Amino acid sequence: MAEIQKKIDPAILYAIIAGCVISFISFGFSASFSVFLRPMSVDLGWGREVFSLSLAIQVLMWGVTQPLAGAYADKHGPTQVLAFGAIFAALGFALRGILLDETMFIFTGFIVGIGTGACSFPVVIVALGKVVEAKQRSFILGLGTAAASAGMFAGAPLATIIMNTVGWDAAILFVAASFLIILPLLFFISRASEKPKAHREQLHTIKAIKIAFSDRSYTLLFFGFFVCGFHVQFIQTHLPAYITDEGLAPIIGAWSLALIGLFNIGGSFLSGWSGQLYSKPKLLAGIYASRAVVITIFIFTPLSEPSVLVFSAAMGILWLSTVALTTGLVAQTQGLKFLSTLVGLVFFSHQVGGFLGAWLGGRLYDLTGNYEAMWIAAILFGLAATVIHLPIKEQPGKLAQAEIN
Repeated sequence: MAEIQKKIDPAILYAIIAGCVISFISFGFSASFSVFLRPMSVDLGWGREVFSLSLAIQVLMWGVTQPLAGAYADKHGPTQVLAFGAIFAALGFALRGILLDETMFIFTGFIVGIGTGACSFPVVIVALGKVVEAKQRSFILGLGTAAASAGMFAGAPLATIIMNTVGWDAAILFVAASFLIILPLLFFISRASEKPKAHREQLHTIKAIKIAFSDRSYTLLFFGFFVCGFHVQFIQTHLPAYITDEGLAPIIGAWSLALIGLFNIGGSFLSGWSGQLYSKPKLLAGIYASRAVVITIFIFTPLSEPSVLVFSAAMGILWLSTVALTTGLVAQTQGLKFLSTLVGLVFFSHQVGGFLGAWLGGRLYDLTGNYEAMWIAAILFGLAATVIHLPIKEQPGKLAQAEIN
């Protein structure tokens, strides 16, 4: 951080710090909400598909909102959309603690998804990535992602402790209130955000999207990130319940998510730093291949506390390490003018994968009583993503070249 401070304007430095806190809050509890799955399902007599469907809808709406929030941020700056997201997310989580009807609980997935999509860490890190030099961008993207991971590390055990102390309904209201902390931090973001510039030839957003998808590298990133979403959301939603089903204590499930978050802090820093030195596509291919290997070892090893902790640590290193590299590649190949929109679309693919991972995991569990098919699918998807990322090129595409010219 000291090296960054020497090279970055103080207003931008404060914005980076505020952005990291926003990433910490917005991702922390929303990524750890699965610790509520088992106690709520048991107390309310729901099947796991009810809870899983609400989370899956949340994930999908997060993805749908991302490109819309990104397009708005590209035109008007990120502050307003982040404020809207924080308020909407707080409302959605509050309703989850109050509305205990199955249908209404599922409906809250729409509200929470829209809110978390608008105030999510990708909106924040893209805004920060635009105001720093290109050589610093990969590291700043990794820093913001690491902050989000730190939120996941703190969120899961904190939510579990509060839930065990005051009950899950009051704990959900605590989660809702935490999103309101984002609002005063937006002052620092607004001071440093890049102001939209007038161009003599305005390229329409829709046309820019068409040009981006005509670039094979962007299309491969779009489909490859689907796999990341499938992995992350399946494990994030169902790992605590899977661990408890196998006879381990619920706190081990909470700490498994916390360890993923903890080790992903290092993984995100490492990927951001590595992206400045090595080929980003090859790094991404290596990450997805490593995920397939780690999951294979986990499911074919007898489950125990040590095996859970080792798996969580290994997956943590690989968890969101894809984000800085993928976002950096979009910036590198497509330029900065439409970066929020194009990153938002790639995250939409991520969230479609996440929807399937969250919902299908619950659906198959209710049908078969286990998660075996989902674990196998996660391995196969990891291998497919490895192959998808290898042909990606790092040269500027038509959009980036037009921006330079």
